[in-house]
Amino acid sequence: MIGAGLSGLAVGRALKESGVDFTGFDRAPDAGGLWRQPGAGERGPGYRTLHLNTARDLTGYAGRPMPSSYPLYPRHTEVAAYLRDFAERAGLLDHFAFRTEVTSVRPAGDGAWTVAGRDADGTEASRRFTHVVVASGHHTEPALPDPLPPGADTFTGRTLHALDYQDGAAFTGRRVVVVGLGASAVDIAADLSRHAARTLLSVRRGLHIVPKQLYGMSVDQIAEAPWFQEMSLAGQRKFCEEALRVARGRLADYGLPEPDHPVFSSAVTISDEILSRIRHGAVHPRPAIASFDGDRVVFADGTAEPADAVVYCTGYRMDFPFLPAGCPLAPDGAVELYRRVAAPGLPGLYFAGLVRPVGAITRLVEAQARWITRLVTGTAVLPAEDVMREEIAGYLDAVAERYGRTQGSSIQVDVGPYLTELRDALDE
Repeated sequence: MIGAGLSGLAVGRALKESGVDFTGFDRAPDAGGLWRQPGAGERGPGYRTLHLNTARDLTGYAGRPMPSSYPLYPRHTEVAAYLRDFAERAGLLDHFAFRTEVTSVRPAGDGAWTVAGRDADGTEASRRFTHVVVASGHHTEPALPDPLPPGADTFTGRTLHALDYQDGAAFTGRRVVVVGLGASAVDIAADLSRHAARTLLSVRRGLHIVPKQLYGMSVDQIAEAPWFQEMSLAGQRKFCEEALRVARGRLADYGLPEPDHPVFSSAVTISDEILSRIRHGAVHPRPAIASFDGDRVVFADGTAEPADAVVYCTGYRMDFPFLPAGCPLAPDGAVELYRRVAAPGLPGLYFAGLVRPVGAITRLVEAQARWITRLVTGTAVLPAEDVMREEIAGYLDAVAERYGRTQGSSIQVDVGPYLTELRDALDE
């Protein structure tokens, strides 16, 4: 097992409850994944103001709900404490070698796998395993615009990625440009606006900004409600667009670009704060950065402002340097996994949590964990490689038709249909 975050712990519990012995590796000093990083002051995709965007009751594990004392959207420290407590109560901690980085996973030639790792002292060792589960997440390598705008190498301010951002207090009195409109961008811009002298939000393309609650319900609870699931995609879009029109009006009225695509044709941005911070004059929208000129940032509309820092919240590239070349990423960057879990042509190699749902991921990962456990124990078997590749091609074609063919879209799933797919696999 590679990774002791939410996904790795879910698979670990499923394996343990089925009597399967396993060894886990994580380069961090403790369980919790990205949720423990902000509290530890570590570099990572988490930051000090990070909260869940999904409801507490849908994000906790089955049979082990988050404490009722938690708010509906717990902060990172609460999620980290919950995951640590879950790992301890489920008896998973003794299975993990922490402070150990996996450096290589290679077929051993006899159906097994050779896993090489390096501990905190630099000691390297290899072991053989019958199966390998990769649950290391996909927020690993920062993605920056390529190329960067002209003059970026002469910018006199600080340039950083969201991966390096921790706390807005570090920018007190500074002038900061945040680039992007995804979840990290709007969170970081809202945080900075309470400390920085001036906060600009540079947006190249419009995205649908959705509040955490509509009609008094968490949006992920709406997404999983039977009455919503029974709607067609067109019906779901119409419902959401009408609700957003009432809840926030037109994004252009906030100085943001209107999305050039309907809801559910791209990732949505969940935020209760960013539009309010814009309306209060704390965050100032701007178009894409066209160039840099010394300490000045020049925008696509010809305006320019001095800045002390630029924070690129431009996403992440998936990277699995310890795996064989071409797995699970195709040459175009798309993730190629049967039912988003199994690597065709590489028996015994599975992935958990490498999906991006509109809603909470936990139930999906738990269903993946149950199926992986059945594959490991031999109570379920995979089809022939050509059958798996045909399923993958069909899935990627459908995703491309709806979202476009990008690396991020290749892991996009709808909660209800994907859960049904996994449950059908468990019944086979």
